[in-house]
Amino acid sequence: MQPRLKEIIKKEIQPNLKQKFGYKNLYMVPQIYKITINMGLGIDGNNDKILKSCVDDMSNIAGQKPVITKFKKSIANFKTRKNTTAGIKVTLRKNRMYEFIDRLINIALPRIKDFRGLNKKGFDKFGNYSFGIKEHIIFPEVNFDKVDKIRGLDITISIKSQNIEHSYELLKQLNFPFIEKRSY
Repeated sequence: MQPRLKEIIKKEIQPNLKQKFGYKNLYMVPQIYKITINMGLGIDGNNDKILKSCVDDMSNIAGQKPVITKFKKSIANFKTRKNTTAGIKVTLRKNRMYEFIDRLINIALPRIKDFRGLNKKGFDKFGNYSFGIKEHIIFPEVNFDKVDKIRGLDITISIKSQNIEHSYELLKQLNFPFIEKRSY
């Protein structure tokens, strides 16, 4: 069964963007091809119990098992040693990606305390959008009682598009809550 958001993109959003930007075919329309979720652990990466807890939380959030990332170099100022655990990450594609975006927009982001919207400055020069979440407990899949420490997440949405404005319009059509400038 196709995710709800994937059907909405194919039936409504892609034709709207094709008409708005004057594309010749649907393959020119901007589209999301992957989402990367990253959780840095820092010093806590050396503790196996904390690492297992974080892996379980990330598995519940993303719907697949994360990869444990390692430091490539030893840097004394950052108190890092080569080949020790730096964090965990997950790359979502296809149906899991659409399900995650749907849960992120409709359930998780509205649960953030004092949430005013996402910043438009999170786009890079290729049109990819990155933002951070300070509390991973905003996702309903995470059991709040079993969390030992509240951690942050970095989310990167990789978009195939011709420029930043087209990527922004795609996310706007998906109901991403961007901060709007007010004129007083």
